[in-house]
Amino acid sequence: MAYRLVVRPEAESDIDAAYVWYEEQRAGLGAEFLDEVERSLVLIQENPELFESIYAGTRRALTRRFPFGVFYAWEADLISVLAVLHTSRHPDSWKRRM
Repeated sequence: MAYRLVVRPEAESDIDAAYVWYEEQRAGLGAEFLDEVERSLVLIQENPELFESIYAGTRRALTRRFPFGVFYAWEADLISVLAVLHTSRHPDSWKRRM
């Protein structure tokens, strides 16, 4: 089954902010971060059940190399990415986006 993946504007903002921060640390590091997020999104889209359900049907995929979680909800053929947040953030910070 083909799943449609939608990255919500709030999650896009999360990704953009992290990209900028990593680029400020070292040129090219932001692009490496984007590659890891993209890898996670591909895995989610290919098999949304792969990652654990952490709260009320919301799942989280952890990126490799960067300490970020990709939080998403999945229903029928639609996957909605709610947030892409650093793992040190308070766990409730993404819940208000549901």
